[in-house]
Amino acid sequence: MKFLQEKNKFIATILAFAVIPMSGLATDIYLPSMPSMATEFKLPESSIQITLTLFLISYGVTQFFAGSVVDSYGRYRVSNISLGLFVLSFLITAFTKDIMVIYAMRILQGVLSGFAVVSKRAFFVDVYEGEKRKHYLSIMTIVWSVGPIIAPFIGGYLQKLFGWQSNFYVLAGYSLILLILELLFSGETLKVKKPFQFYFVLKEYDLMFRTKDFFYGMLMCGVSYAMVIFFNLCGAFIIEHKMGYSEVIAGYVSLILGFAWMAGGFLGKALIKKAFLPKIRYANFIQIFLILMMIFCSYFINNIYTLVAFAFVIHVTAGFIFNNYFAYCIGRFPNSAGVAGGLTGGVAFIITSAISYGIVAIIKPEIQLQVAEGYFVLGILGLIILSITKLRKAHI
Repeated sequence: MKFLQEKNKFIATILAFAVIPMSGLATDIYLPSMPSMATEFKLPESSIQITLTLFLISYGVTQFFAGSVVDSYGRYRVSNISLGLFVLSFLITAFTKDIMVIYAMRILQGVLSGFAVVSKRAFFVDVYEGEKRKHYLSIMTIVWSVGPIIAPFIGGYLQKLFGWQSNFYVLAGYSLILLILELLFSGETLKVKKPFQFYFVLKEYDLMFRTKDFFYGMLMCGVSYAMVIFFNLCGAFIIEHKMGYSEVIAGYVSLILGFAWMAGGFLGKALIKKAFLPKIRYANFIQIFLILMMIFCSYFINNIYTLVAFAFVIHVTAGFIFNNYFAYCIGRFPNSAGVAGGLTGGVAFIITSAISYGIVAIIKPEIQLQVAEGYFVLGILGLIILSITKLRKAHI
């Protein structure tokens, strides 16, 4: 086994940061291409939208057990295998003319993203300690959010210049470069391997599911992120097919809304010392008020500017709620932070994918008003969860 050398620690850290956004890149880079894919495959919008849902579900499920796997078999090996299979799966996605093959590859890519991201999260815990560890983990969160921001912006230009397949060629090339550099400069960071203890993981999960504040926190994370994915599923179709704008404009819209999500996260960090539950409730009330304003204005004004403006402020509130609750859930069980993080991420992404795709399938948004209606359903779901949540003061 090749272990990480001290002289390569800085380069390996940079490579770890480069792997972290892979899940966001794989989900969002082809969003502006979805309408073109539907046209080329001669399929309804829902058949292309489900490719994103399948990715998110497999990504979420993988996080349930990925932590235990990388603790047993090592971070380096799991990460490299994931990168190698990424290259193969992205190339198959680009070459195939069969939508069922694309479905299978998207499921595989979600699984690989789960393993790759969890491996690199563990890397920072292995290599750094104390304040340095906190510093790098904080940077990691910001780097993770960069993927969904820049991916559709890049994807819009790729679609315009080269077609939808180019998105997956770029992802394959990016994965191959990372794999080569990992083999040259990185190495194993796990000092002591632990046997895979499935019973122990189930026992921990049982405890966490029975802890009400943690359970409701996972639900809130899922509902909050569903607002973003809901727009991702229908936004490009509305902007390109209904409003008549280009793939590049759809990419710019996703870029702007990505900054909204990041702004919500930074706002959450800025207000971290404020009382937990009251600030979440205020954010939810503001969110519902903004959604109601969007519904009202939709009867008078309906264009890309109002659509993006309302989506922006709503996504800021969603990012704020998600950031606060995700941090709360991870810190709720400090002695099992890895398991708690995996469970929170897994449940949140499964809820996100199921709810967002379900709302899109039922409403079939084609205009601003229908987008607002989808947001309203999610906002009310958040209000219901917060209404039944009873956080014990000791953990706020």
